[in-house]
Amino acid sequence: MLKKITMTVNGVKRTVEIDVRESLLDVLRDKLGLTSVKQGCGVGECGACAVLIDGVSINTCIYLASWADGKEIRTVEGLEQDGKLSSVQQAFVDGGAVQCGFCIPGFVISATELKEKKQSYSREEIRRALSGHLCRCTGYQKIVEATEKALEED
Repeated sequence: MLKKITMTVNGVKRTVEIDVRESLLDVLRDKLGLTSVKQGCGVGECGACAVLIDGVSINTCIYLASWADGKEIRTVEGLEQDGKLSSVQQAFVDGGAVQCGFCIPGFVISATELKEKKQSYSREEIRRALSGHLCRCTGYQKIVEATEKALEED
């Protein structure tokens, strides 16, 4: 069954026709061309497909597109402002927290969620918040350090 949904994606209102069985991941990648949203595990375990939905990090591989109707969606493509990386994105670059790049958009999304809560976090709380993401290239240390640096900035 087909259905039209309207959602705000990276600040732009978008109306798309979807199959009610389609995941938000498939709609964002295949219909809207947002390639930062990656297909990893397909079962909500790796975090490569994470986006912010109304300010909360959600794995889109297990989130039906129909549930996004009326929601605000932000992907990594929508975090930069006027061609300038967000402070979280910049901290990942500056800290060398990027290896192959496959998992990094999901980490950046979750770190952005933490930053937008405007709270302070211990290293252990940051690790816990990022634990829904798998990286096969690194030992996570630089990712945690980049997140800490981003959270320290205004």
